Amino acid sequence: MSKTTPSKGKAKVKITSSGKKVSYGQAGKAKGGGARVKPGTSKGDSYCARSLGIKRGLSKDKANDPNTPNNLSRKRWKCSGAKSTR
Repeated sequence: MSKTTPSKGKAKVKITSSGKKVSYGQAGKAKGGGARVKPGTSKGDSYCARSLGIKRGLSKDKANDPNTPNNLSRKRWKCSGAKSTR
């Protein structure tokens, strides 16, 4: 099996049980070489609040689907509602 790579501009890729490839997350590194995703920070809280608005705008099926790019990113940021936890 070949290694899958995320779409351009995305950081990660997940292959679902049905074989669908889902690319998600912002690619690259922040200035200074650190990772962009830092749960439990004010930046994390801001992301979680924005992405909660996206989640609320989706249909009930999509909002609860764990394999949507928004839900995968929220999991990576450890979002609980509009807050990011450590």
